Amino acid sequence: MIRLLHAVEEGFLSLLLVAMTLLVFVEVLMRFVFNTGIAWAQELTLYLSAWFVLLGAAYGIRVHAHIGVDAVVKLLPGTLRRAIAAIALLLCLVYCGLFLAGSWTYLSKMFLIGIELDDLPVPKWVAQGPLLVGFALLLVRFLELLWAVYKGTSLGFDCHDEARESLQIADQLKKDGGGSA
Repeated sequence: MIRLLHAVEEGFLSLLLVAMTLLVFVEVLMRFVFNTGIAWAQELTLYLSAWFVLLGAAYGIRVHAHIGVDAVVKLLPGTLRRAIAAIALLLCLVYCGLFLAGSWTYLSKMFLIGIELDDLPVPKWVAQGPLLVGFALLLVRFLELLWAVYKGTSLGFDCHDEARESLQIADQLKKDGGGSA
């Protein structure tokens, strides 16, 4: 079941990225080649990118793709590192909780007002739904990570280490003979 949810999440993010790319490409083509445009393209691209960013943030937590400043934290012993990670995760949960509450209030008001987007016949609360969905997913990801830290199966965020990756690429280039310029 979890694998299915992960596949749906990845598929939806891919679909959003493809849709945004194609929409922007067609809009640029229409403007600069045919001297016309699509009236609703900019607004739709804006909302698609909002979906992509908010859902992508939760996905980034799941696959450990976020970049973090953890040079000092990595020097700490495992127990202290886990304790600091737990505190950071609790703060992240509070942050998500505040945004969830605010999103719910905002979207409820948008629903009651009943206004639509400027260029599309879509209710504004539907288009701005990623606020609620994205922060709910982020909350779930933080809870999963907090549980892993509590159980001892994770030391914390396990952020993406670009420096290590760059050094590995440089070493590989040297081995392949492509490192000399």
